[in-house]
Amino acid sequence: MTESGIITQSRDTSEAVSTPPGKSHEQADVEGQRLTAWERASFFLAHASVAALLRALGIRGLYRFARGFGTIEWLVNFKRRRRFGRALASLHLSSLSPALRRRFTREHFMQTRCDKIFYLVFDCLPAQRARELFTIGNKGLLEAAVDSGRGAYVATSHHGSVHIAGLLMALSGYRIAGVRERRESALRRYIQDRLDRKYPDFQRARILFADSFPREIFRCLREGFLLGSSMDVSRTYHPNQRTEPVTLFGEQRHFLSGPLRVAYRCNVHALQAFIVPSRDFRYRLEIVETLFESDRPAGEDEMVGDAMRRYAANVERFLRTTPHLMSRL
Repeated sequence: MTESGIITQSRDTSEAVSTPPGKSHEQADVEGQRLTAWERASFFLAHASVAALLRALGIRGLYRFARGFGTIEWLVNFKRRRRFGRALASLHLSSLSPALRRRFTREHFMQTRCDKIFYLVFDCLPAQRARELFTIGNKGLLEAAVDSGRGAYVATSHHGSVHIAGLLMALSGYRIAGVRERRESALRRYIQDRLDRKYPDFQRARILFADSFPREIFRCLREGFLLGSSMDVSRTYHPNQRTEPVTLFGEQRHFLSGPLRVAYRCNVHALQAFIVPSRDFRYRLEIVETLFESDRPAGEDEMVGDAMRRYAANVERFLRTTPHLMSRL
């Protein structure tokens, strides 16, 4: 198992490779990804400040502080407000009144700030307290996949705090792997390094890179891991990578289907899930449905095509009901 235990937000493809055993996350990403002295110092000061607020205010007080901070950002960051407004318009929610648009925009700012602060201070929480903040909706679907004795593929979305769900799932004892881009934000790498040191339980998890060979995806599923990635992206790293046409908000798009095809060939369950936040830094992994089970009579192209269409329909429903959770602007 590798050093990091986070299912990160990914631009997912059919290809991945895990961090080599015995190397830290930072050692494995040597191509221009080491933290600079300024990044390390600034993140250290930010972490220390938020940790002090946690000790002084408690988890609920810190949550209220984060929402207040997000409200200030909403008031002053007009460029980001405009960008979110354009993304909100792309959902074609014609019934939204100006008041609702302002409300969803403000909620977006507040939730984004809450996610960042919780992620930054996660290693300061006792493990048991962190686990209490996490629940799984429709857990029976997940347990049925786990009880099959093989791994399972969990199709997530870029909308929502997938990286936080990965932290909480790893801490809750699930053997997880996640697909992400090789190039990760400096903050993620800083926090991952801190978590690797504090929580040895994260050694049960793997990170796979989206631009490398798919052998490790097969290996993870055959070894019983829960593999998570987000398919709602059309970026490809290689011309041989497979995509599927889907309809999203009335427009045809092509989503990458590589890991879903690997799940089919490994004869494992494929599930779809979203991350739903609530008050006081509570998060729920909502299992929406089983896209296909391990035993199925249909062929690969038919099963994957049907699963991708239902996946896209679920993403559209999720965004229509929770537009403030959009994170790809």
